[in-house]
Amino acid sequence: MKKLICALLTAVLIIPAVSFAQTSNGPVTRAEVHAELVQLEHAGYRPGAKQIHYPDEIQAAEQRVQASNDAYASESGGQGSSVVVAAAAAATASPRVDAAN
Repeated sequence: MKKLICALLTAVLIIPAVSFAQTSNGPVTRAEVHAELVQLEHAGYRPGAKQIHYPDEIQAAEQRVQASNDAYASESGGQGSSVVVAAAAAATASPRVDAAN
């Protein structure tokens, strides 16, 4: 009985250490986050607007972006959403021009 309790206690302590809520695909860069935000804004999400139904609004925009990425992937031979994110990052990475100059 004591061995069973020790085995259960060990399992209870080890399982949370090896299980994670998120998978790690590496660090996300600022450009990737910015590109994703641009995609969401093009899909109709407005982060600065008063949002009465916050989770529903961003989830709907994410679904529209995913549908757009899936359509693009099927047209381009299955290269996936990383191509769309990279294209959005390249489009938004143009240098800023100050109005004072």
